[in-house]
Amino acid sequence: MYMSTDEIREKFLQFFESKGHLRLPSFSLIPKNDKSLLLINAGMAPLKPYFLGIEEPPRRRITTCQKCIRTPDIDRVGKTARHATFFEMLGNFSFGDYFKREAIIWAWEFVTEVLKLPRERLWVTIYEEDDEAFEIWHKEVGLEPDRIKRMGKEDNFWEIGTGPCGPCSEIYFDRGEEKGCGKPTCGIGCDCDRFVEFWNLVFTQFDKDENGVYHRLKNPNIDTGMGLERIAAIMQEVDSLFDIDIVKAIRDKVCEVTSYEYGKDAEKDVSVRVITDHIRGTVFMIGDGILPSNEGRGYVLRRLIRRAARHGRMLGKKEAFLHLIVDTVVESYKNPYPELVQKAEYIKKVLYNEESRFNQTIDVGLEILESEIEKLKKNKETILNGEIAFRMYDTYGFPLDLTKEIAAEKGIIVDQERFDELMQQQKERARAAQKELENAGWKDINIVIDEDIETIFVGYDTLEQDAKIFKIFLDNEETAYVKEEDVCFVILDKTPFYAESGGQVADKGILEGEGVLAEVLDVKKGPKGTILHKVKVLKGEISVLSSVVAKVDEELRLATMKNHTATHLLHSALRKILGQHAQQSGSQVTPDRLRFDFAHYEPLSEEQIIEIEKMVNNVIQQAIPVEKIVTDLDSALKMGATALFDEKYSNVVRVIKIGDFSMELCGGTHVDNTGQIGMFKIISESSVAAGVRRIEAITGNKVYEFILNTQQTLKQLRSKVKASTDSEIISKIEQLENTIKALENEVEKYKLLVVENELSSLFGKAVDYGEFKLIVNRKETDDMDYVKLLTDKIKERDSKAIVLNIIQQGSKVTILMSCSKEAVKKGVDCGKVVKEVCSVLGGKGGGRPDFAQGGGNDISKIDMALQTAENILKDILKGSAQK
Repeated sequence: MYMSTDEIREKFLQFFESKGHLRLPSFSLIPKNDKSLLLINAGMAPLKPYFLGIEEPPRRRITTCQKCIRTPDIDRVGKTARHATFFEMLGNFSFGDYFKREAIIWAWEFVTEVLKLPRERLWVTIYEEDDEAFEIWHKEVGLEPDRIKRMGKEDNFWEIGTGPCGPCSEIYFDRGEEKGCGKPTCGIGCDCDRFVEFWNLVFTQFDKDENGVYHRLKNPNIDTGMGLERIAAIMQEVDSLFDIDIVKAIRDKVCEVTSYEYGKDAEKDVSVRVITDHIRGTVFMIGDGILPSNEGRGYVLRRLIRRAARHGRMLGKKEAFLHLIVDTVVESYKNPYPELVQKAEYIKKVLYNEESRFNQTIDVGLEILESEIEKLKKNKETILNGEIAFRMYDTYGFPLDLTKEIAAEKGIIVDQERFDELMQQQKERARAAQKELENAGWKDINIVIDEDIETIFVGYDTLEQDAKIFKIFLDNEETAYVKEEDVCFVILDKTPFYAESGGQVADKGILEGEGVLAEVLDVKKGPKGTILHKVKVLKGEISVLSSVVAKVDEELRLATMKNHTATHLLHSALRKILGQHAQQSGSQVTPDRLRFDFAHYEPLSEEQIIEIEKMVNNVIQQAIPVEKIVTDLDSALKMGATALFDEKYSNVVRVIKIGDFSMELCGGTHVDNTGQIGMFKIISESSVAAGVRRIEAITGNKVYEFILNTQQTLKQLRSKVKASTDSEIISKIEQLENTIKALENEVEKYKLLVVENELSSLFGKAVDYGEFKLIVNRKETDDMDYVKLLTDKIKERDSKAIVLNIIQQGSKVTILMSCSKEAVKKGVDCGKVVKEVCSVLGGKGGGRPDFAQGGGNDISKIDMALQTAENILKDILKGSAQK
């Protein structure tokens, strides 16, 4: 019965290839476009888009051997014979193709004829209400009723909330009475190691709605999963997954590296198994591009590495050793996963670096932790302070799970609630630091400024300023001068250029001097009060301490100021019309437009948008002075100025006050009078996140351009529909719609006449099979709606008609077949017929028993394809024909 793990994997995939399945390689452990998973944890997980109908599968039948990571039972790894964080899952899947009968029969065929497992040692479970599965197992497979165990919903019904779900059937192997617990109740479902479940067949046949009602799916699916390690343990007649060939080689290497003889000490054996399991998972995770970190899947990887490292210390191995096992893991898995060979050296480096960093602090951390645990035991206390657990994590790199694990071994519980509080405080500090860095605006520029240099911003009062060049940086290195065509960063002693911040984009313009001209491309806030100007030298050379005139592009600045002041007016209007909850949650102000994000729970109505526009434009038309008040933060807040909750303000602030309509803290540039804005127009309103809406709008000349473009469009439309005025366009379009509808009705009448004439011809050529007729509609046309209409009319005239449409469309052929339920009961399966017909035509097809479609490219084989269909139907319906 012995079979290597590689043989089992290959035989499984080959078997289902022989059943028409497409073999796909294992997907990455990193889920693609699936935020619900950190890591791939099941064979079906990467195929979810196919099961949900979001994407079209490359074939309706697929088979894979998928690498997986699961950590919920991590505490049991090494302590049981079958728990692992890394495993391979064999699976065969059907997306609306075959269903329960084929899944069960093929599973039995593979288990008994390919693996040759003794029939008398196999048991199955089914969902207690699944009589269909029982009938297939009993009557078609031939399994005795007492070997088919009905189980409840908890064990044999797969569902997660609402959506697709269904019963499942599991196959068990009886390892023998000597492996059991000896209890009289020992049987399927017992926690002992006698009965091992190794294959789960999930029949996704229902769609559960929000009311808990199960609706049958039109196209049920099959999702099966067989643990490769479990079936290998059965086939190799070993007690544990750690004893199968490819895993035992790794286990032996762990023993060699740690100088430990396996089997001498039960506790140390657990450590060997933990390392063996975790090194497999870490090799595959790093191979798929995951790196250790404190977040997400990176945290899972770090946790596995550090857990394995600690168990190495329990075996006496204090220096980094995990990288020494990588070659053995690669050797064990190089056949199915050859990419590991190329990545082996990279994986070793990542492992060595992570384990070495951990080893630098682990001894001190362990001493502190063990000391704290001893204190608790002396005082007969059982709860470890969350602050100590956090210090272990923050200072010594101990994941909370590791601290909890070590504590649990001594009977101590960690105060996780306090740990979580401290962790949240740290995250808030980190977010504040990140926000401050983002406000600096230069985080992607690797410039080091050693001395305190402050640039004086004069751009509120002037757009042109004489300035001296303090520093020049070329390719992030400080330099004395730059020449023509160089792109560099310049620090001035004074500048009128506004640096990007608060949602407002930076100014553009020029630096001009004697024989010198440079274009200012961007401006960012740097460290220590500096402002960095990104410039391109157009003419001459720029040198340190030389003098230039800094000139802001006045047209762009004015357009930006109009849009920025308009955001303040929009913000106030939103709060007045929608409610005070409509607070700003983000903005972007450019010369061309403004973008404003705000808190709101539903889309704005057309009436609300018009009301907002009217309110803002009313303030603009009043030409209200825009006051810029510099004061301290407390005074500003007492004045009633609005402050954004996520902004960091210094003690000296700038208040933008627009009459009694708006008053906000803001460091941006603004017009002096609302009348300068000209006009305001909302061009879009949309959702950007749950509870956050976005408005995009334009002002000034952009509104004028928008009106001109709209008028031009109306003029063209008026010409197209032959309307004399704009107001007449709607009535003209309505007339056109009525005309089109009338013409469509005429076409439908014409189609029905043509159909009636064609029906007589088609029925005259029908081939009789007893009570059934095969009607072949073979023609050249691109009107598939007509073909479907003709098919429906044929079935209306004769409910037992079997319709086969062979439609040539240029160099392609489309096949569409339909039949009655009576024909299906007699054995007709349109899906199978169309698949065979399309295969002859060099294409693909399939579908339901009563309706299917497909196509091909070999038009020379149409006669052969038709003959194939007739032969299949003749064989199926010959009994009916004899009657």
